[in-house]
Amino acid sequence: MSKNNKNKDLDFEKIINTPEFKSLVKRKAAFSRPYVIFFFAVFFSLPILTSYTSILEARAIGWMTWTWVYSFGIFIMVWVLTSIYMNKAKEFDKDVEEILKKNVL
Repeated sequence: MSKNNKNKDLDFEKIINTPEFKSLVKRKAAFSRPYVIFFFAVFFSLPILTSYTSILEARAIGWMTWTWVYSFGIFIMVWVLTSIYMNKAKEFDKDVEEILKKNVL
């Protein structure tokens, strides 16, 4: 049976109303909320700091200002946050498989 046929046989309404699925959604939200808040705080601080202050205009290393260092740090932050989420998503995927095994058959 192909994957598309499997999805047609699933009763999604039944699955999303199970306590296990609701718990999974709450755990995913609780896990991601602090990371999302942190990301937006760091990301939107850059335009605010460069537009309304001169804090990041000082030289950091040679010709590079702190704006460049901060911007490069944002790239590193995105990679780290993505890695953290990808590792945690493996756990969530296992939980989804358990929910499907329990509620589909």
